Amino acid sequence: MKNIFARFINDESGATAIEYGLIAALIGVAIIGGVRALGTRLSSTFAAVSGNLA
Repeated sequence: MKNIFARFINDESGATAIEYGLIAALIGVAIIGGVRALGTRLSSTFAAVSGNLA
């Protein structure tokens, strides 16, 4: 039983999975922020073009 507990304490695969999950979440947040900023700029550009066409 002591050996199983020691292996469980020394196992770092779960920590690695959590780190990868946090990195993926951070990348996702960065992508969402970039897309929102780009969408706002595109919206204003299309509004300006539409206004010039009218």
